[in-house]
Amino acid sequence: MVDLKDNINIIYEDNHLLVVEKPVNILMQEDDTKDEDFLSILKRYLVDKYNKPGDAYLGLVHRLDRPVGGVVVFAKTSKGASRLSNQIRLNQVKKTYMAVVEGKLEQDRATVKDYLYKDKNTNTVTIVDPLQDEAKLAILKYEVLEYKQNLSLVKIELVTGRSHQIRVQFAGLNNPLWGDQRYNTQAEKKQQIALWAYQLEFLHPTTKAPLSFSLPLPKRFPFDIFKQKY
Repeated sequence: MVDLKDNINIIYEDNHLLVVEKPVNILMQEDDTKDEDFLSILKRYLVDKYNKPGDAYLGLVHRLDRPVGGVVVFAKTSKGASRLSNQIRLNQVKKTYMAVVEGKLEQDRATVKDYLYKDKNTNTVTIVDPLQDEAKLAILKYEVLEYKQNLSLVKIELVTGRSHQIRVQFAGLNNPLWGDQRYNTQAEKKQQIALWAYQLEFLHPTTKAPLSFSLPLPKRFPFDIFKQKY
């Protein structure tokens, strides 16, 4: 087991919230693989930091796919978890991502709407007819920031939070994410998906103060080919 708790990038912490940088290729929560997961790592961090007997409470209120890194928020109290989850349900949490996609998009900015279906047996998502059983509406907004070497850097506001949503919707536009092993047929095996949870904006669960947290783009290809700093 690789314990990352001593190398966690804590962005913000108070009695109610823990905002951190999720490393790439780490599960958010334990699954059937039993691989190390971020929630368990952070619980150990809290137990050690505050000398807590036994386990520490930490509420998982949203998720990032395993290969995706960036800003995530956890709740340190059940009340905080409930209130943050409610904000997410009401689309009051603004989630902004940065991605590098293949090719040049037809429009420099657009709102994309699709209906998605998740096959739980294969853990894959597809765009389907709105009338298909279990189809869920997926909406995102994007803006192209730069284009270079037949790659586009796009800023994405996720309106709905469907599983694999960004990856599937851009693949549906014929501009799949660079390095996406699942939805980009041109991706090579050792490439790291170019998707980054860039910014989170929400209201503090107790004070109601507006909060905004962001992280700079990773210093790795293909993010590093773009001249501007974000």
